[in-house]
Amino acid sequence: MQKILEQSAVFRLLSVFFGWIGAKWHESRLVTWFLTPSRSLARVKSSVFFKAGQAGRRAWSAAFQKLGLTRVLEGSIFNQLYIWCLIPAFLAPFLPTMALVCCVLVAFFSYAVRLGTEPEMRSALSPVNKYVLLFAAVYLIATMTSVTVSGSIFTGLITVLFVLFTIVFNSAVTTKRQADFAVRLLVTAGAAVAAYGIYQYLFYTPETIGAWVDNDMFSDITNRVYSTLGNPNVLAEYLLLVTPFAAACALNGKTWLQRLFFAGCFVLMAVCMVVTYSRGGYIGLILAAAIFLVMLDARFILLGIAAIIALYFFLPQTVIERFASIGNMSDSSTSYRVSIWLGTLSMLKDYWFSGIGPGTAAFNLVYPAYGYNTISAPHAHNLYLQLICDAGILGIVLFLFMLFSYFRNTLAAFSKERDKSSRIYLAAAVSAICGYLLQGMTDYSFYNNRVTLLFWVVLALGLALARRSSMTEGHIWSRS
Repeated sequence: MQKILEQSAVFRLLSVFFGWIGAKWHESRLVTWFLTPSRSLARVKSSVFFKAGQAGRRAWSAAFQKLGLTRVLEGSIFNQLYIWCLIPAFLAPFLPTMALVCCVLVAFFSYAVRLGTEPEMRSALSPVNKYVLLFAAVYLIATMTSVTVSGSIFTGLITVLFVLFTIVFNSAVTTKRQADFAVRLLVTAGAAVAAYGIYQYLFYTPETIGAWVDNDMFSDITNRVYSTLGNPNVLAEYLLLVTPFAAACALNGKTWLQRLFFAGCFVLMAVCMVVTYSRGGYIGLILAAAIFLVMLDARFILLGIAAIIALYFFLPQTVIERFASIGNMSDSSTSYRVSIWLGTLSMLKDYWFSGIGPGTAAFNLVYPAYGYNTISAPHAHNLYLQLICDAGILGIVLFLFMLFSYFRNTLAAFSKERDKSSRIYLAAAVSAICGYLLQGMTDYSFYNNRVTLLFWVVLALGLALARRSSMTEGHIWSRS
């Protein structure tokens, strides 16, 4: 079938056309500039952030030496930074928030120990770091100047902690085997979450799991699964971050057993995504799949068009109905979101500059005065609107600059990469974030702290994978 398709005149004509488009695209000045961020990395070393960090690090190391802490902590378990970073990344979908916070704090302590006991240790340098630090600083200021500081401080401090964990996790990954093992561990956790979600669908009743659906419009949907994450949309957000890596692991498997295992993980996640009945999750996964395949081979654009058409004939009717309902104001979920967006936009006319502070307490204190149709809500149901609510215009600008820098670095690494495994992993890192960000248009995807942490972990992992080829093979538990 594939040979017949490749030999057809239409296929060859389209291949030539898209090849010409691709060549012109890569030759454009804009793309050339975007894919050459090397000068940006040179600026990192001359920046105020880098110089201040180096000075602080020398002082920290000197203090360790003077107090004798180097001798005490050098060979301790707390000096195993990679292990302490893996623990919260793997356990994110299973642990309650405070247990996860404790795990992250231990990782920070381990990072501090490493910096103090090993003066030669190099933290991972990335132009993204400065935006991470600035975003965390602005979010912290927004927390302390909230309309209700007591109501914002819990959410605000946890968010700042998880944002800064990006730098710690990125610095912890120093060898190829560590990068690969971290990816596989995330996929294994994702498969367990997906398996439990499918178990819920098969054996739980609507009375025990909750319907989470407008029964007037979707009478055929008896339940929507949420696995360990308490909400079908939150589960979909989690799956968006890990499913592309499952596909990457299946393609990168060195043995048939590995490929079969990770292909099974991918199937579990895909099936679980279907039974979340999350429309935002569906469109996010379609975008992630399209970006992943096109990054590997641009000719997948042609097959993608055919696949989208074929989905109409193979997908269950309940899924097609969920797709068809997107934008339908008769659906209570859609009308609910639109009303909240309108109310939030009205509120931001007065609070666009500074925001109101993070957390549901701050939102519930201000939003009711602007809400439409007396609808109450815990958040804006939109990632970008909520970030403006939380930290004002500066918060969203820094967040977008951080994403721009992330995509610039990962795509620049991808364009120069010749190692097949690294290219596949980078395609997964880019497509996972893209799918998640698209889902964020329909929901506040940072509402769940466990998924929030995983977003920053995937961001850090993408930055680590961008330098995978420059890493030594090393060992999984190696520290250099």
